[in-house]
This record gives sequence, structure tokens and C-alpha cells, in this order.
Amino acid sequence: MRSGPARTEGGADRPGIPTRLVVQALVREDGTVDAGDLYAVASLLGMSGQQIRLCVRRLVDEGRFTQEGRGRKATLHAVADATGSLAPDAAFVRHAYRQDAGLAPWDGTWHLFAFAVPESRRTARDTLREHLLRLGAASVHSGLYVTANPVAELVEARAEQLGVLATLTRLTTTDLRIGELTDPRALAAALWPLGEIARRHEELAAFARAGLARLDDGPEPSDAERLTAAVELAARFTAAMEPDPLLPPQLLPEPWPGTGARRLAADCWARLRGTPRADGTPALRLFALYADALRPAGS
Repeated sequence: MRSGPARTEGGADRPGIPTRLVVQALVREDGTVDAGDLYAVASLLGMSGQQIRLCVRRLVDEGRFTQEGRGRKATLHAVADATGSLAPDAAFVRHAYRQDAGLAPWDGTWHLFAFAVPESRRTARDTLREHLLRLGAASVHSGLYVTANPVAELVEARAEQLGVLATLTRLTTTDLRIGELTDPRALAAALWPLGEIARRHEELAAFARAGLARLDDGPEPSDAERLTAAVELAARFTAAMEPDPLLPPQLLPEPWPGTGARRLAADCWARLRGTPRADGTPALRLFALYADALRPAGS
């Protein structure tokens, strides 16, 4: 379902954009998607009308949307919140900006989780492992994971939901040693692929910087172009944020590109949101999500 990579003016290949992400990106505050916008944005992204028709059909069959009307004059109505799979959770994004502002310093505590779920519960075991990785934990050994962030409540809640809480062990330490490594920065560099994460943030920064330059120097974008920029920025932001464990600054190389990339992304979101729609239709739900997550810390 991913489109092929395309070049951006920021100088790097953009991540493939799933067709359903385009649909989800265009959900407005009133829970609707205008099919005219959808086809226009998809066309600018190099997607065919057939791709969009098939995607819409799947979303309707899955019960995520209902459709009123046909073709480009149709209106899709979201049955449930469709933004959850579009971008990282807003609380996760907000925590990243709090860290960038120096409002979430590390207390030196490592949080470890171990579990031994039997093979008969393999699906639950894999789901719990994926949940830990999504929360930014790294594998130390088979069945043992570590993170610098206090996520125990989230891990326990998921383990209980899966019915494997009894197999979960958690502990904290300020004296983590792996082989001969004891320095926190050295441990972080060994546990997480910081080079790859940094590269993704650099690509996000390049894309957002190019987008701001176009808004500053270019002609006023059309509605379809503005919506396209929003989808592309969402894809780039997600590609940078999803693998980021949001390690505290005390564990990261200096300077860390994530801080500047998120600032540029926030500026770009603000500029895109500040450009009014020509027809006065409701604001995009995606913009509302990021407007809340990117609100200055403490406001």
C-alpha cells in the first residue's frame, strides 16, 4: 500500500505514504473527508484514482468510514477516530517537546522489564514485546528490556490486558552495566541505533526547512498543495518519531538533531495551520491534533 519514494526539495527521499494515511490526514474537525480534496492531494502525491478508490472501499468495508455520494463529490464520514494510526500519540509528542525545553530531566534511573511468556501464548508474548519497543525500550538480552523513561504503568496495563501480567518482572537501577560499559551515554549508544534515528531527524529538518522556505518565498499555495504539504510533513514526522525512544538529553550525543528537527516541524505546522482555507471549510483534524501536542510546554 506504499507509494514509491519521491524526491523532496529538502534533498532526501521522502518515506512512502500509505494511501490510507492520506485519507486519515484529511479528516476534518467535523469527522468528514471531502473526496475532492482526497483525489486532488493523492494526485499531487503521485497516487492514482484507482488506488484511492480501493483504499476507500477497504476503509468502508472495515467499518472505519461510511460514504455519502459517489466519486469526487462524495463525503466520507469517520465512524471512529481515524487519526490514531496516522501519527505518534499526542502525549508522546508532547513529552518530546518537554524534553527539548529542558522540562523533563533524567533522574539517572533505568527501568528494566523481563518476561517469560510460554510458547503457547506466543501472540501475547510478541504483542508485549512490540509494545515495549514502541514505548522506546531496547532489548538487552532475550526477554529483558530497558528504557530510561518511567513507562511501568503502561507496560503493566498492556500485560494485564494480554493476560500475562504474572510473567512480567520489572525493576529499576542506577547502576546498569552491560559487559564493561557503565557510562550512561555509552550504554545508550550501544543499546539504541542513534545514528539511524539521527538521520531520520535530519531528513525531517531538511523537509521542514524546505517547506518553510516555500511558504516564505513562493506564491500562496493552493488548498490542494497546502493539504499535500501537511500529509508529507506528517509522514516525515512519523518516520522520525516512531523509532525514537525519546532518550533524555543526558544520554544523547551533542548536538542532537531531534531537537532542531522538532522545532522546525512545529514552525512548519504553525505556518500551514495559519493559512486559511479558501472555502472556509472546517480545519483538518490532523492540524488540531498537532496544535495541541505542539503547544508550548507549560501553556
